[in-house]
Amino acid sequence: MFSQSLVMSGLLGVRLLLLWGCACLWLSCSASGALVISRDNEATQEQRGAARSLQKRSTNEAMVEVYSVTVDCTVTSRFAHTIMTSKALNKANSSQEIFFEVELPKTAFITNFSMEIEGQVYVGEVKEKEKAKKQYEKAVSSGQTAGLVKASGRKMEKFSVSVNIAAESNVTFVLTYEELLQRKLGRYEILTRVKPKTLVQDFQIKTNIYEPQGISYVDAHATFLSNELLPLMEKTVTDKKAHISFSPTMEQQRKCPGCDGTLIDGDFIVTYDVNRETRLGDIQIVNGYFVHFFAPPDLPKVPKNVVFVIDISTSMMGRKIEQTREAMLAILQQVHEEDHFGIILFHSWVETWKESLSKATKENITEAMDYIRRLGPRGATNINDAVMTSVNMLVKDRQMNRLPERSVDMIILLTDGMPNTGESNTGKIQQNVRTAIGGNMSLYCLGFGNDVDYAFLDVMSTQNKGLARRIFEGSDAAVQLQGFYEEVASPLLSEVDLRYPDNAVDFLTTNHFSQLFNGTEIVVAGRVMDNNLDNFLVEVFGQGFEEQFIVQGQASTEDWNVIYPDEEYIFGDFTERLWAYLTIQQLLEKSKSGTPDEKANTTAKALEMSLQYSFVTPLTSMVVTKPETEDTPSGPLIADKLTEEQRQKAEKMGYQYAAPQLYPQSYRPAPAYLVDGDPHFIIELPDRGYALCFNINDKPGTIFNLVRDPNSGILVNGEIIGDKKIPPDGKINTYFWRFGIVHQTLGVRLVVSTEDISVFQDGKQVKLLWSDTASLKGPNVDLLVTKDRSLTVTLRDSVKFVILLHKVWKKHPYHRDYLGFYTLDSHLLSHDVHGLLGQFCHGINYEVTDLRPGKVPEKPDATMYVKGQELSVTRGWQRDFRWDVKNGENVPCWFIHNNGTGLIDGNLTDYIVSGLLKSV
Repeated sequence: MFSQSLVMSGLLGVRLLLLWGCACLWLSCSASGALVISRDNEATQEQRGAARSLQKRSTNEAMVEVYSVTVDCTVTSRFAHTIMTSKALNKANSSQEIFFEVELPKTAFITNFSMEIEGQVYVGEVKEKEKAKKQYEKAVSSGQTAGLVKASGRKMEKFSVSVNIAAESNVTFVLTYEELLQRKLGRYEILTRVKPKTLVQDFQIKTNIYEPQGISYVDAHATFLSNELLPLMEKTVTDKKAHISFSPTMEQQRKCPGCDGTLIDGDFIVTYDVNRETRLGDIQIVNGYFVHFFAPPDLPKVPKNVVFVIDISTSMMGRKIEQTREAMLAILQQVHEEDHFGIILFHSWVETWKESLSKATKENITEAMDYIRRLGPRGATNINDAVMTSVNMLVKDRQMNRLPERSVDMIILLTDGMPNTGESNTGKIQQNVRTAIGGNMSLYCLGFGNDVDYAFLDVMSTQNKGLARRIFEGSDAAVQLQGFYEEVASPLLSEVDLRYPDNAVDFLTTNHFSQLFNGTEIVVAGRVMDNNLDNFLVEVFGQGFEEQFIVQGQASTEDWNVIYPDEEYIFGDFTERLWAYLTIQQLLEKSKSGTPDEKANTTAKALEMSLQYSFVTPLTSMVVTKPETEDTPSGPLIADKLTEEQRQKAEKMGYQYAAPQLYPQSYRPAPAYLVDGDPHFIIELPDRGYALCFNINDKPGTIFNLVRDPNSGILVNGEIIGDKKIPPDGKINTYFWRFGIVHQTLGVRLVVSTEDISVFQDGKQVKLLWSDTASLKGPNVDLLVTKDRSLTVTLRDSVKFVILLHKVWKKHPYHRDYLGFYTLDSHLLSHDVHGLLGQFCHGINYEVTDLRPGKVPEKPDATMYVKGQELSVTRGWQRDFRWDVKNGENVPCWFIHNNGTGLIDGNLTDYIVSGLLKSV
């Protein structure tokens, strides 16, 4: 899918952002985009560093005008060629720094990027990644900034470039990228997300679809279309061509007469499919290359035998297991009655629902659903034994003739972690599974969350006629799982061979496929060697439901001038570029497995073709040389294509992008993780201008785990207390009034309450009072009490905690004294640390977009992408009392609603423990 978006805001002058990316995994695919243009303050607030208050609109912003934005997408026989063009004028009497940021789908290849400044065109050049990397490192070592592509969200990558534009000068940015549209669930889709947030003089979205096979239907709509805007959606459809455009004037874009607000805010969607009249499919031969699209109509479904292998280890606790249960209940209801199915659960060992597969009768489905409802997490992760058990189950049922002869065998594995019990060597597991399957069934691997070894699953599925898919942790995870199953639920053919004359074609892409699923399409391309096409015989063989599928026919060249006589056809090499795109994608897949020599050969060939056709792939980079000005030297910016493993690593290790620094290089404030108030959790990250905040609400007396580090033996729990009685507004506030701190390795235990502080070590107890200033130094722990204010706990060679005492007037009718908890030196905790606060101690990856008015004018809402989820958040303030215990300091933050749901792992109840010094 494609998506495109363009944002303009004021940052270090004026910042122009052009972003486009992909919609979610379960949508019918193919091209989607998001287009956002903004000149107000919202994008600035999301990308500035540690600004502590709302900023007014920069006076410089009005001095840059984005006067033209066009999206021009041409689809020729499923091959989409998209050109994004943006033009801006610097009306100021001084130069302005303009940033160009692009989010594009991870499956698309950038083919060209250019900047035109004062008649001079600067064009990106595709180079081998290693050579580009050296150029990048040289630029960085000389003090220049070189922008790299970053992972961004589930399906997108972000490409950035900036340029200094002189006074009263124009700049034109042009980005081109290409992708073969995939047919899913019976349609192709082009989605453009449009969020201008300002008025643009020349604004146009245009899509032209050319399909010689014939267009069966085209649908175009937009979520923001009002009755006034509806007539502006122009759609012209003939037998083999469709034209869709949307081009509102500035007045038509206005939300109200005389105001700058725009009505354009939402998704612009085009879906279509083609005619499928012949069982042979459609073969097109153009300019020496051919492409064969195969998706025969009206084939009966082939029964399938599917074993669901589900990870229920401890790491699946909480929301993951709930979503898996929800998805499986829905999937079981979709299993066709002629199918057979089995269920295997695994943790430290393997549990089977039944010893063999069961026919999907109504009674068996009901029984299986009852079994799934009882799922509960426990134990470690034994992937090897689980998959081997599923293979043996299918093999045994085949040998016993319990399964239909003409049926398809498949295994669907869902796991969220690394194999850590039984056979834990991933290479050995892959070898065991490949040997056991022997090419007789397909293995589909679904990796749930960020801790899974995706590369391991990817190779194992590729070796066994399947594919791997990441399932992102989020509120929609169950939908993602259901969506994947829907894609593979209805096989039509198995062992499909597409054959062409040996003496007529070469450089053929993959022409054998394990399955053809309903609603999808097989695509094969190659080079034509013989111009005499009288004997270009095409044959297709496959296993159908009741009989062998065999079809053959004669291919012929297409005269595009006859098909489209009124068109100046400028995309004439589309078959060659489609072939190159498909070949490179398949070579990259093959390079993941095989012998070292095979991997090296396929990688070398993929690199050679990437350079030849100027595709930015995981093996190449696009180098853009910035123009030299008085203020900035000439230097390279580099666009990469990330692999799925690199994307996953980036999501685990760091942020999507670094915000501009507002601190001197010599001073980098440490992150802070704290809970204070009733109770407000605050995650302060100095590289992000806004903290992350959430509240928790539960009944008084509940004890929550805040920090748990199994490696160092550190444990921190807190107990909440409620108001003395119900206030007039009916809302009871809760606060932390006791904390338990344990260092098992050092043998130290502390109980800190609003009344006193107790230390336990070596069978001895020491009690300190808040009414005194005191210090206690021991071999393993140091305590410092500041009278009626704070306690500092320093554990030997480890972290430091600060607990603040908030004293309330004793005669207050409702409120009580309470405590705040602050972590220091949290980087000393291990990477296995968890808890309501501990899980954030090594950073968190998130992105905030789409700032919009909230219920309160000074507290706008926004969309946050975090841990694979899309959340609605609110911008506001919380108080940090470290420096001023009485009044506190306002901390600007993004507030996550509903007890931090979506931000914290699992549910709030997962953090409840039975005692102040207990871990469970």
